[in-house]
Amino acid sequence: MDPSERATLSPALVDLAEAHGISHDHWGFHGEKKTAPASTLVAILAALGVDASTPEHIDVALATVVDDEWRRMLPATVVSRHGVAHRVPVHVTDGVDVEVWVELEDGTRVTLEQVDDYVEPRTVDGRTIGRATFELPDDLPLGWHELRARTRDGQSRTVLAVTPDRLELPEHLVGSQHWGLMAQFYSVRSRQSWGIGDFADLADIAWIGGQQLGADFLLVNPVAAAEPTTPMTPSPYLPVSRRFVNPIYLRVEDIRETAYLSAADRSLVEWAADDVRELSTDPGPIDRDAVWDAKKSALRVVFEAPRSAARQTAFVDFCRSQGSGLESFATWCAFTDHLGSGEWPEEYRTPGSEAVARLREELSDEVDFYSWLQWVADVQLEQAQRAARESGMGIGIMHDLAVGVHPRGADAWALAGVLAQGMEVGAPPDMYNQQGQNWSQPPWHPRELARAGYAPYRDLIRTVFRHAGALRIDHVIGLFRLWWIPQGSPADEGAYVRYDHEALIGILCLEAQRAGGVVIGEDLGVVEPWVRGYLTDRGVLSTSVLWFEKDDDGRPMAPEDYRPLSLTTVTTHDLPPTAGYLAGEHVELRERLGLLTEPVHQVRQDARREREQMVLALAARGLVGDDPSERELVEALHRYVLLTPATLLGVSLADAVGERRAQNQPGTDQEYPNWKVPLGDSLGTVVLVDDLAENARLRSLAAVMNEGTGRTTEDVDS
Repeated sequence: MDPSERATLSPALVDLAEAHGISHDHWGFHGEKKTAPASTLVAILAALGVDASTPEHIDVALATVVDDEWRRMLPATVVSRHGVAHRVPVHVTDGVDVEVWVELEDGTRVTLEQVDDYVEPRTVDGRTIGRATFELPDDLPLGWHELRARTRDGQSRTVLAVTPDRLELPEHLVGSQHWGLMAQFYSVRSRQSWGIGDFADLADIAWIGGQQLGADFLLVNPVAAAEPTTPMTPSPYLPVSRRFVNPIYLRVEDIRETAYLSAADRSLVEWAADDVRELSTDPGPIDRDAVWDAKKSALRVVFEAPRSAARQTAFVDFCRSQGSGLESFATWCAFTDHLGSGEWPEEYRTPGSEAVARLREELSDEVDFYSWLQWVADVQLEQAQRAARESGMGIGIMHDLAVGVHPRGADAWALAGVLAQGMEVGAPPDMYNQQGQNWSQPPWHPRELARAGYAPYRDLIRTVFRHAGALRIDHVIGLFRLWWIPQGSPADEGAYVRYDHEALIGILCLEAQRAGGVVIGEDLGVVEPWVRGYLTDRGVLSTSVLWFEKDDDGRPMAPEDYRPLSLTTVTTHDLPPTAGYLAGEHVELRERLGLLTEPVHQVRQDARREREQMVLALAARGLVGDDPSERELVEALHRYVLLTPATLLGVSLADAVGERRAQNQPGTDQEYPNWKVPLGDSLGTVVLVDDLAENARLRSLAAVMNEGTGRTTEDVDS
């Protein structure tokens, strides 16, 4: 029997768990306190490198946990706020003098002063260690610096990140409301698409949204990388890497070298396109595998074409700027092509091994191919953001960052040292997912991430912000705590593990400020009360969804009571579009898929009551008359959110064209075509990018939003 299976929830185990940031209990969605199984705590501790398999091991671990920080001269990483004094503990042999200073990014040296803060020395590993406390000046410049300490016995250095105390909104967003579109853009195809929405379509949607509809931003699904081979995971929220991009979104014809192909090579590209272009008007599920097989063959042809000296230099410069992260990602892609997506031989599972280096050299052309794909994708993403801004959008493209990565993907391979092995991320049961959720993603290892100076996290945020005016952080609560589920356990048998939110939020704000961007945190679901206030204080916008905002009596919250610093929407991608929700289709779908834990008649009754209360709230504001049509209700709901003080307002493109089908049904895998539903109207007829500008329903809803935010026809036309 596994030791974790016979563990008991002793006070010592609870203390040990809490000492390592693991909460042994939490509040359920009905307000009841839930306690984690002892086996869960033991398994999570093991993933953190702590043996709690027996009472004796627990006692040993408890006795040593306090000593951990005393073993280091400097903390693993120091993250401070600009304008706020910050004290740093320095541990040295008791009585030994120590010198501490900061090396700034620009090479300037700042000597730190010791402060009078006596702490009793501690004996650790047979050595008496003292703690000296030094104060960081509150006027250190924002950025990534190095903290150093030196004694007669040796020296130490660590990363120092000075972050904004608060991320301020760009000046043009202050004091007024701004609305934008939200789209799962892979589902929005054009007649030029290869069966899936691509970066050229993204640029066109953004241009239409800004120039012809008056939108200030376009929020899209994560564009992060998927497998380089088929079958490809359809969910954009389960990428193999969050930092790099899925080349399935490339418009092959827009790569410069495509225009100069020989007649024979151009025919190869056209033949590949012919196989899938007709899929763009197919109302059936999106076939990513067919699309990627076709695009990949065409992209190989373009890759082999000669590049000008300037283009080759730009490619080399891009690879250099992305450093070892890009090389590791491209290596993993090349290895996956060569070795397959299954279990690799042991010698290739460690990125730094000699076997990996040898195979990388053998596959150097393939590694170059996958690096090149990232470069041309980066170019097209830059073009999409430029089109968005030139259309008049104040923000432009708002990218979405998934919670985690595929457990057998590139990041899981390259970043294994900073990910917790044997753990999966999810969510405890809630009203909409009553069995809990398991997203199968390995979480950051809190301690190892700090030891790495948060570099993998910093590089991720920095790369995603390259061509983004804003970044939505899916499940932003994951920067505070994550629901860890031991592999093989049910989703409801997890526990929360806490993170250093000061560091993670601070770094996020630092990289956002350097990029001139806005950050939105998706803070739906079960959230500790203080977290939303903390995010507001740091300048991170929250998320409000109309259907989830209730007053103390369970009725729709008055619009005046919504949070000002927020992105407020009527719906979200995990619900059916509003027309379907109003019709109760979310209940019927979950009942058909066996996802309900309460009697279906009760859930139907609750859904009808929710709809009736919402219609009454709309009528009380004079937003609907008697017996409103579906379209009138959808527009009235958006007028309702326009009455809120929210800074940003999002309009689902699916709502705007009358789509009824959900893109995703949480809690399902193969039972529902998640992330494969092409954009359609109320009858299921495909809606193409080419038709958006003249779509009457879309233009009508845009007029509602422009009127509510004070934009005129002249503003839009200009």
